[in-house]
Amino acid sequence: MSIIPNSTQILVIGGGPAGSTAATLLARQGFNVTLLERDVFPRYHIGESLLPSALQIFDLLGVREKIEAQGFQRKPGVYLQWRSEQWTLNFGEINGNDTYTFQVDRAQFDHLLLEHAKSEGVQVFEGVEVRNISFINDRPTSVTWGQKVGGDETGKISFDFLLDASGRAGIMSNRYLHNRREHNAFQNIAIWGYWKDAKRQPANFEGDFEGALTMGTIPEGWLWAIPLANGKTSVGVVMHKSLYKEKRPTSIPDIYSEAIANCPVIAEMVASGELVSKVQVEQDYSYTADNFSGPGYYLLGDAACFLDPLLSSGVHLATYSALLAAASISSILRGEVDQEQAATFFEKSYRQAYLRFMVFVASFYDKNHTTKNFFSEAEKLTCHDVKASDLKQAFLNLVSGKEDLDDAQDAISGLVLKEMSQKLEENLRLRKDKHLLATSREQNEKITEKNGQFFEAIEGFFSLSAAGAVDGLYVVTEPKLGLVQVSVTAQ
Repeated sequence: MSIIPNSTQILVIGGGPAGSTAATLLARQGFNVTLLERDVFPRYHIGESLLPSALQIFDLLGVREKIEAQGFQRKPGVYLQWRSEQWTLNFGEINGNDTYTFQVDRAQFDHLLLEHAKSEGVQVFEGVEVRNISFINDRPTSVTWGQKVGGDETGKISFDFLLDASGRAGIMSNRYLHNRREHNAFQNIAIWGYWKDAKRQPANFEGDFEGALTMGTIPEGWLWAIPLANGKTSVGVVMHKSLYKEKRPTSIPDIYSEAIANCPVIAEMVASGELVSKVQVEQDYSYTADNFSGPGYYLLGDAACFLDPLLSSGVHLATYSALLAAASISSILRGEVDQEQAATFFEKSYRQAYLRFMVFVASFYDKNHTTKNFFSEAEKLTCHDVKASDLKQAFLNLVSGKEDLDDAQDAISGLVLKEMSQKLEENLRLRKDKHLLATSREQNEKITEKNGQFFEAIEGFFSLSAAGAVDGLYVVTEPKLGLVQVSVTAQ
């Protein structure tokens, strides 16, 4: 192992998408960046399905060409059989220039991003774990590290800024801040495995939609099927913890098999396939930290929060938080904003991005539920999950024209879900009505623009323009990455 320096401008803990993205962006701005990763890559990770917004991040990192050349499965959209309805979300219809994304093998994908960080000047050390963080007046100033793989060397490194991208381990949040809370609303269990020779798209889909994410529902929850470039398909089921406990006397593989058998669209896809992996389980994965930043530190990706696998938001939020943090620190180090301004901008921007997904997921689960099952449990937002004022703001950012909401938590939760469900229903109806889409070029363009704006508000990078400014600040990427103040003329 090469020698870990005694000091660095920016220390990044964790080499997943959040850590490698932030480190690369900062190194490309000329700053000294050191990254410590506990594991040795490549290493397995769940979460293979990306959103179209990933392409914008790849371009900013200068890694788009490498991603394209890797041969990952292209993802043109999503096919859903959601209770009594079915429809497709074609990225070519709703996302402007980003008409596709990728289904990735995360071991390969994460390794590629980390290797790219090295090529951009980041000092990366794998097989090294952070054992202790030292503080001065609540500001982290150094860490003690030790080799986890390949030796027993230990040492200490000081820094000016710390980016915690340690994933679910959440070193800062769990060990030092003690500010992580599990959500009441999304107490879900995920069970999954990998199949070979499964079909690449549903049999009843007309046309070529190979590579799309397929989703189907059962009374206990919903299932995914994600085709990967290696010929395998990731197939999983999500159900509420209470329903899982009721079934738990049954073996986990049997619960998994039963769920697939009860979901016709997924059962048909895997009928000709073979399960070639062990069946895995993940739980207690829906949580948030009370604060995402503080004096000299930022929590990125899963180290700050994770919501739900429904909308494939994990990598999106990881890389978006990395972009926000890199822009904030860049401007601090260049003297363009003060540290408090930057931390507030990061906190509000990242939390709003997270809450927008929360509102969308809750309304999606709420859509047309009629019985007490998974869906009636999953949509119950409570004061424990999110502040009423934050939920109101997230909703207003998604759905224009709604200005008068009651301040009572129950009223806001109910109204937000009702109004958001109506908005969701309207947009999905437009996606399903192919005849309407084809009626005229002019009408089609209007529908495309309307839907593009709706989905962009959820999964887009809203703080990258003056119109999406947060407290008067927004991110710019040219001629250099940083934060700028909205000008009077722009307002």
